[in-house]
Amino acid sequence: MIAGAREGTLSGLRRLAAAAMARDLHAIIVPGPEVARARGLDIESAGLQIAATPRHANVLLLVGPVSRELGDAATVLYAQMMRPRAILSLGTDGTPPPLPQADVAADRSQSGLVDGVNRLRSAFSRGAFRTDVSDFDAPVLRIRIEYTCPMHPEVVQDEPGSCPKCGMTLVPRETSDTAEPHHGMGHDAPAEYTCPMHPEIVQDQPGSCPKCGMNLVPRETSDTAEPHHGMGHDAPAEYTCPMHPEIVQDQPGSCPKCGMNLVPREMQDTAEPHHGMGHDAPAEYTCPMHPEIVQDQPGSCPKCGMNLVPRETSDTAEPHHGMEHDAPAEYTCPMHPEIVQDRPGSCPKCGMNLVPREAGPADEHEHAQGHQGTGMDHGDMDFMSMVEVTKDLPRSPDGLPMDWIEVPFGPFFPGLPGGLLLTLTLDGDGIAKTRVQSLVGGSGALPAPGMGAADFVDHLGATDPLAPVGYRLLACRALEAAAGRSPDEEILRGRIAAVERERIASHLGWLALFARQIGFDRLLRRAASLQLQFLHADMKQVMALKPALQALIERLQRTPLLKSRTAGIGRTVPDPALRGPVARAAGVGDDARSRDKTCSALGFTPASREGGDALARLHVRLDEARHSLALIEAAGVIVPPAPVDIGETSGAGEAVVETPRGMARLQLTLDNGRVSDARLDTPSTHHLDLVAPLLERQELGDGLTTVASLDLSPWEVVQ
Repeated sequence: MIAGAREGTLSGLRRLAAAAMARDLHAIIVPGPEVARARGLDIESAGLQIAATPRHANVLLLVGPVSRELGDAATVLYAQMMRPRAILSLGTDGTPPPLPQADVAADRSQSGLVDGVNRLRSAFSRGAFRTDVSDFDAPVLRIRIEYTCPMHPEVVQDEPGSCPKCGMTLVPRETSDTAEPHHGMGHDAPAEYTCPMHPEIVQDQPGSCPKCGMNLVPRETSDTAEPHHGMGHDAPAEYTCPMHPEIVQDQPGSCPKCGMNLVPREMQDTAEPHHGMGHDAPAEYTCPMHPEIVQDQPGSCPKCGMNLVPRETSDTAEPHHGMEHDAPAEYTCPMHPEIVQDRPGSCPKCGMNLVPREAGPADEHEHAQGHQGTGMDHGDMDFMSMVEVTKDLPRSPDGLPMDWIEVPFGPFFPGLPGGLLLTLTLDGDGIAKTRVQSLVGGSGALPAPGMGAADFVDHLGATDPLAPVGYRLLACRALEAAAGRSPDEEILRGRIAAVERERIASHLGWLALFARQIGFDRLLRRAASLQLQFLHADMKQVMALKPALQALIERLQRTPLLKSRTAGIGRTVPDPALRGPVARAAGVGDDARSRDKTCSALGFTPASREGGDALARLHVRLDEARHSLALIEAAGVIVPPAPVDIGETSGAGEAVVETPRGMARLQLTLDNGRVSDARLDTPSTHHLDLVAPLLERQELGDGLTTVASLDLSPWEVVQ
């Protein structure tokens, strides 16, 4: 029986269908195929096919411990799989909620995988169809609606409304019910309101900027902050023109002589108040940008939304109503001229203020064109509106600002490391903003103090499933440095050979992942096969695999597809923060093996390239695979790292190891043979900060290639 059975009675044709599905199992792998291969699992030889999407899978394969965040993402995958569906768990300590319990659990080994697949086939044959099927539900699957601005995706609210930055109508989007709700701008703290263009304008209430008329936007403030009133002063204010000090008003506005914004000045208690222009004449209100707009009451300009400012008028002047003429008016959207209404309001498409135009009898049916008889300059109006809406947005490489959308890539996206969540804000096909995070629990976290030496080596070795040997060696070296011990020369050489064998396997695993990202299926199959063969090969087997690896490297260095797909993409500049192949591809010759006496005695020479792009990083990894073969051959023996007996020693030690992704550093303190304190520095922690600046303004395809070329490991990110 399986939890994800399909409703129906298992009889007749359904029994035949169940038997056929049991023979044709397609799996989605969590965290990803590269993790399964790094753990020595040959998925396809065990009888499972790797599915590209959950719609083509009927097995969810969990490999190793799964964090809560990754469990939530896997729950969404499971819900998208067609019934009948099943969960096969390898080496996990129970299925993470909210997933149902695994239908089959087995050891995390190749033999355990084969046994699990065989038991899963039997479960499918017997229980693919059931009459007592219930719907699968989980909090992460429940959807709620939130509202965001197409032009400013950082503006998110729980209720519909207008963007406080540009005034556009917020559009709905779906989000998980478990996501943190947003309130207004997502803050519970008391808010002040300020102008994006004039930050000196601060008020306690929402409103419009007295200088430019833009909507004020909220900002956080502490409970103890002194409240602001209008311009943030307690003293009464008058407003004057910097160029014409004789112009004084009680309200903000613009100078009737030169059009400059009036600025506040403190008013003495004995000063006689000014009203309008200091005269008792009735006032009219006009727009500083559109002087043809004249009204009898204060308000906003129907063209640009700026606050109307008063101007003097004679008592005999004819009153104005809304516009400067009495002709009937229609209202249209500057961005969507097909929107025409008889009354002012907002555009139902983009939320912009409708602007008036005259509609004579002759052009009653010309709403879409609207070029005749309007008495308004629509070219200027459209241009100004676009500038106001898009002036704060970065331009795409083609120079055109577009609506922004936020799209997640990961944590199971083909060609990206499993467990890595890349959230991109797209401006057309260009990348405007990037957020990147690890969803595997930040396994770089070190254990609680008091762990024994042998347990500490095992724990650190399990930190990163993509490089367990390198981290075991790092723990061994740090313990030996703290205890003042050192193994004999043969063990030192054998440890180097074990790490170099892992480096070859890791670079082959990266090649397979990269090939999947760029759609190079032949390279994917060949690199994955060699990775599995190198992973646990002994000395004789490594030498037997040497010709095949060298042939693959030579073929890749002559492949024009790789050069055209990677040259000039994701270029980095030399920087001390760079590590490993990423640094050496940028011309930074920092390699911890250069300072290792054993490596030097074995004839090590570091690889180096110029250019710093994805192509250079590819060539550095290919060169390193050759150098690793030479080091293994020179060492003559492969010895997996194991801790030496340190007794109940106390002391402090530090060690570095050049892992496949770069130099890792460990500092620890021993107290009576137990680790009382430890600090770990890893290469992916540094390289994670490269992603956002490297992807800015890149096209989407090039951006994904850039991330893949960095060879990030979400497990070694210290959070």
